[in-house]
Amino acid sequence: MSNHIFITNKIKSFNKNIKVSSDKSISIRSILLSSQAVGTSKISNLLESDDVLNTLKAIKSLGINYKKINKRYYIKGFGLNGFDIKKNTTINAGNSGTLARLILGLLVKSKFKIKLIGDKSLSKRDFSRVIKPLRLFGVNIKSNKNCLPIEILGTKFLRPITYVENIGSAQVKSCIILSSLNTPGTTIINSKKSRNHTELMLQSLDYPIKVIKGKKFERITIEGLKQFKAFNYDIPGDISSAAFFIVLTLLSKKSQMVIRSVNINPSRIGLIIILNKMGAKIKFKNKKKYNGENIADIYIKSTKKLMAVNCPPKLNSSAIDEFLIIFLAAAKAKGISKFKNLGEMNKKESKRLDLAVKFLKLIGIRVERNQDNINIYGNPSLTLKGNYEVKNFLKDHRIFFLSCIAALSLGGRWKIYDKDSIKSSFPNFIKMLKQLGAKINWKKEKI
Repeated sequence: MSNHIFITNKIKSFNKNIKVSSDKSISIRSILLSSQAVGTSKISNLLESDDVLNTLKAIKSLGINYKKINKRYYIKGFGLNGFDIKKNTTINAGNSGTLARLILGLLVKSKFKIKLIGDKSLSKRDFSRVIKPLRLFGVNIKSNKNCLPIEILGTKFLRPITYVENIGSAQVKSCIILSSLNTPGTTIINSKKSRNHTELMLQSLDYPIKVIKGKKFERITIEGLKQFKAFNYDIPGDISSAAFFIVLTLLSKKSQMVIRSVNINPSRIGLIIILNKMGAKIKFKNKKKYNGENIADIYIKSTKKLMAVNCPPKLNSSAIDEFLIIFLAAAKAKGISKFKNLGEMNKKESKRLDLAVKFLKLIGIRVERNQDNINIYGNPSLTLKGNYEVKNFLKDHRIFFLSCIAALSLGGRWKIYDKDSIKSSFPNFIKMLKQLGAKINWKKEKI
């Protein structure tokens, strides 16, 4: 089957109740922490995407066994530093920056040199942000000009650090937290606010980690060398995956949707806050707490009128993976939407800010860009009738998702490449679109 799709029709009105793919961030973290726990952890509803499957392969290469029984994964850990590391071990993180950066934190005591590699896209991403704190711990690490491949050799003489994380990167913060687990003493992180799944998961395991919240920064203290027991975890739905269905519903005529059991962690709901500022009326219902995380059903209805937004930069970290689809909503909004300080978008699977500008211009939207700031001139009457082709986006799954939602909500005749990119985070994406009534073809002659 070809690796591109054709979409030539808008989606018709729908009223659906769905469940999106499981949270990728929590899936990866649950595997990595299971590998450090004492005993057999049981993980339900694990996302079976390439990024998560590569995480399972990674811990297996480090001597941690797992098995799948009746859709549940059983992972047997041997406690902190319980890896059985062999000589000449290579870990392939594929396309996952989360896996690559976090697993380095668990290798700080490796007695043999370990090589970390990734695909073409991941190999272009900056790892200096984790290399610097790892070296402060005392770890020996070599890289290809701060990119993959990386070689890491642990040390018996780890020392706790005090570190200022001012990027707002959950991956950097989590790498340091995981490094501190095997480090004697108290590690302190003064971190700009970002996703906090690692902290919440450790707190749910009664691990001695404390978080003191401030306006912009949080002070995190972690006591090292404290063993924790195996655990059970039922992974909730991923709001980053839900985002595309939320905007599809908003932009489709006379449509509504309920997305069940989604993780609405406050560090992840910037998308909802921004869209509601634009005039959407997205609601959370059936809220509950689970292992420190907030879970809810999301209710969305289509809207006839979206207004431009002057997006507060304080929301950037909580919407960093969703700005592509937020920009599409801004393209249909009345007025000029303004976004600032979005340089972190270019540190993702592709240079997403650059590609977003290119994409918006492709669909006829005026965009002004000044370095990491952009203004989007919305057109509430935007309807597409021409031919559109989307390719050369470094197989970034979110660019593929964005293109599909644009085609289904705005019209036009689309050829979208790199269908297989969805395997990294949301393998059932196309299947779910079809269940909503979307017509998606693989062969040109079907047009």
